[in-house]
Amino acid sequence: MNKIPVTVLSGYLGAGKTTIMNHVLQNEKNMRVAVIVNDMSEINIDASLISEGSGIARTEEKFVELSNGCICCTLREDLLIEVEKLAKQGNIDYILIESTGISEPIPVAQTFSYIDEELGIDLTRFCTLDTMVTVVDANRFWHDYQSGESLLERKEAVGEGDDRDVADLLIDQIEFCDVLIVNKCDLVAEEDLKRLTGVLKALQPSAKFIFTEQGQVEPTEILHTGLFDFEKAMNSAGWLQELEDGHANHTPETEEYGITSFVYEVRRPFHPARLVEWTEHMPREIVRAKGIVWSAVQNEVAILLSQAGPAVRFEPVSYWVAALPEAQQKQVFEEDPHVLADWDATYGDRGTQLVIIGIDMDEEMIKKQLDVCLLTEEEMKSDWKALEDPFQWQWS
Repeated sequence: MNKIPVTVLSGYLGAGKTTIMNHVLQNEKNMRVAVIVNDMSEINIDASLISEGSGIARTEEKFVELSNGCICCTLREDLLIEVEKLAKQGNIDYILIESTGISEPIPVAQTFSYIDEELGIDLTRFCTLDTMVTVVDANRFWHDYQSGESLLERKEAVGEGDDRDVADLLIDQIEFCDVLIVNKCDLVAEEDLKRLTGVLKALQPSAKFIFTEQGQVEPTEILHTGLFDFEKAMNSAGWLQELEDGHANHTPETEEYGITSFVYEVRRPFHPARLVEWTEHMPREIVRAKGIVWSAVQNEVAILLSQAGPAVRFEPVSYWVAALPEAQQKQVFEEDPHVLADWDATYGDRGTQLVIIGIDMDEEMIKKQLDVCLLTEEEMKSDWKALEDPFQWQWS
């Protein structure tokens, strides 16, 4: 059985996903397309727009609505069931999915990449994920990114426990895609568009960029592209490529508009309270900061620092190898000999690698500010556990 290719449209609310989907359906006459629209509202406005404008009856597209939830979380089970049902009918050529504006793309991609043991559904038997598309609103990007608002504050959250920030969501959507559509380009000045493009390419250097007005995109740009590769997509974010390749991926757009990046790397722990204070007053020129940091108080645990606009998060991600029992350390060394290549005689694998991306940044000043957040010589000799702890994690 030939597997059915799938394209997923992601992007924040109002970016133009529905307009793009309508345009693709109106201009793709050679395929039977099943459309799945995921919308958070009780009245599915996206669904009504598509049914009015897409010519579904003429082109025999099939249409499924998933409402009152988000594909990446509460409706994942529904998505699995509906896609399997459509695929088994055997009378469609393509599946086109529009995620809700608050959906994160990685869990959606995982739905098509792994077997769901609980439901016993394996979509990899019927489908192949062809393209992950993210749509960015050129006109509203900076407004949303710099708003400092949460989805809860905007009444767009899945529930009371959904504490995601708008800026975090925008970054999640940008950093995981094969095609990035910059929409509504006609609503911004040429220079502003070029600078935004430079920032987006620093955040996502691997994706194919398409610039559109009113969602006018050629269907061949997002259908049957064969671009999706899960591992490649997982490692496509600019901050990860900066860690791996340094400045190898910088483009003329980033250089021309003062968009630069660097890695702050150091083998001395941070005083966590000073580091947190720095993030609260981070230079506005910094657009994105992400990486692993070493905190003196949380000396056993590697911490992920993730900043997007005004939103900053710290979370423990794993134990340092040096903090593991000797038997476990030995096992790690056997499985991954590269760990030993950068092993410090005193502190093992502990250290900070923080990627910083920004516009017109003073790199030296930022490095000096971060240096001030490190333990002083006197503090290095003191009891680190006695230092102020702003996190208070119970890590086990």
